[in-house]
Amino acid sequence: MKTIIKAYGAADAKADLKPMSIERRNCGDDDVKIDIMYCGVCHSDIHTVRNDWKGSKYPVVPGHEIVGKVVEVGKNVTKFRQGDLVGVGCMVDSCQHCASCEEGLEQYCENGMTGTYNSKDKHLGGHTLGGYSTSIVVNKEFVLSIPDTIDPKATAPLLCAGITTWSPLRHWNVKKGDKVGVIGLGGLGHMGVKFANALGAHVVMITTSPDKSKDAKALGAHEVLISKNMDEMRKHKNSFDFILNTIPVGHEMDPYIALLKRDATMVLVGAIEPLKPFHGGGLIGGRKRIAGSLIGGIKETQEMLDFCGKHNIVSDIELIDMSTINDAYERVIISDVKYRFVIDMATLKD
Repeated sequence: MKTIIKAYGAADAKADLKPMSIERRNCGDDDVKIDIMYCGVCHSDIHTVRNDWKGSKYPVVPGHEIVGKVVEVGKNVTKFRQGDLVGVGCMVDSCQHCASCEEGLEQYCENGMTGTYNSKDKHLGGHTLGGYSTSIVVNKEFVLSIPDTIDPKATAPLLCAGITTWSPLRHWNVKKGDKVGVIGLGGLGHMGVKFANALGAHVVMITTSPDKSKDAKALGAHEVLISKNMDEMRKHKNSFDFILNTIPVGHEMDPYIALLKRDATMVLVGAIEPLKPFHGGGLIGGRKRIAGSLIGGIKETQEMLDFCGKHNIVSDIELIDMSTINDAYERVIISDVKYRFVIDMATLKD
């Protein structure tokens, strides 16, 4: 059985997002039905709508930073009940039995995790449709509890931007006293600064823009390093324990590799595209590492949300109406947002 609901989506790569009706499956025995209150706007939404990464399936209904209230649960669901505040991130399913899934790393499912949008929909056929919609039905294993101590609308971006930055900080064991660089002050970078600060690190925002210094320090950076200033870059050479690189496009890597200590790691979370060639000597000369990281698994995402509840950490957002989403996309592209748009989904329901 299926239900027709309201949504916003794009019919093709050249089309604006417009109102449309979509189908949702009815709540099954292992499912949670969620009335969506807020949905964050991720740059991945734009890439998918515009088929920048190829492989987009239309219509595209984006949205994988979802916060809402439980309105129905299946008979096998014991963790959630009607009225609970919950979240859904970038995944709504996985095989749940491969080695990665069994380790709580569903994002690396060896049989392919099911994305919240633009993935194969094993229930209805076709492809999954995301959170720019009034409701969603999700397997209970992929629903997250939202602490009641934090603002739900500003929590939405934690389900992607938050976990994307939290996961590498935890995996590489960033701890009190470490010198941590965060490259790029945007939707990802501002969360990286907040998390690294809360973990006790000495946080250095690395940016090309001197005018971002005040904001970076307000978010928790202890220093700001202007990467265009070669004298300053030389002063910080071989001094970082860890660098989180959030730059979303291909870029020069050598200047940042030079900042790492011996045996230190720089993790890429932004550039899902070819990088500019870099000199192998920069790595070999200090046994340095470049790594990549996706989002986090469900267990790790819940740990992040609980940490945020304890430390009162949320994203800095601008709340928008659904009807302004196309303008918001243009503003994201030119970095005209501090630091994440969140859609008030009540404006779709009206």
